[in-house]
Amino acid sequence: MDSSTAKILDGKALAEQIQTQLRQEIEQLQPQIGRPPGLAVVMVGDNPASAAYVRNKERSCAHVGIASLGKHLPSTTSQTELAELIQSLNQNETVDGILVQLPLPAGLDADSLLQTIAPEKDADGLHPINLGHLVRGEPGLRSCTPAGVMRLLEHEKIEIAGKHAVVVGRSILVGKPVALMLLEANATVTIAHSRSPNLAEITRSADILVAAVGRPQMITQDMVKPQAVVIDVGINRITDDSGKSRLVGDVDFENVRRVAEYITPVPGGIGPMTVAMLLENTVLSYKNRHQV
Repeated sequence: MDSSTAKILDGKALAEQIQTQLRQEIEQLQPQIGRPPGLAVVMVGDNPASAAYVRNKERSCAHVGIASLGKHLPSTTSQTELAELIQSLNQNETVDGILVQLPLPAGLDADSLLQTIAPEKDADGLHPINLGHLVRGEPGLRSCTPAGVMRLLEHEKIEIAGKHAVVVGRSILVGKPVALMLLEANATVTIAHSRSPNLAEITRSADILVAAVGRPQMITQDMVKPQAVVIDVGINRITDDSGKSRLVGDVDFENVRRVAEYITPVPGGIGPMTVAMLLENTVLSYKNRHQV
């Protein structure tokens, strides 16, 4: 590898290691508990990107030995029907984790549905009670994508304590929880967003830069401090001049890798880690519910 380019943080390889460990753990626990862990992914409508994510999650479940109890519903499903389905999954003894695949079709209120999920089965870590545990630094199910970011940094032994971390993006899915997790790891954290004046000035001060805005290649080379750690959480599909579509992140990868010390690719960086953390949350819930 050219020493003048950043080291690539391989989320795919680490996710495979985590899945292997989970598979071994499930093989040991299943005879004691009498059933495998169960994850119910609720998908409404036929958004092609969501369908691809759900297929990927179901394949990963099969790979580690988690029973995939998917519920694929038509886009005409009402809010009440969805709430009733979640309540029935809350009561179902074979379900350890419940996940509502976002975005939902227009007219459905995702927030109230996420709050309907029993906190101990909240595989995505987005219930207000689990976010409250995160704010207080208490154990609990953690949001999958931010937890995946932290696990990748830990695995690479990247120093976080005392570093300045800048998170671009303030969503409840990624921006806010990852900022809290970095704070918990003793970083000094700045949250910036699309309305921050002098955004480039803020990002250039980052030792660790997390991009989670959902805008293709928004973070350019001149916005990155030399030798920074750049974590790209964005997944954007763009179409080039020839009509071919491909996935890119929120970071201009080819140019930023010339100045950064570490960088995550898209795809193959944080995406696989998100799925690995979802499986890990499901297994954690399985163990907690059976006190093993």
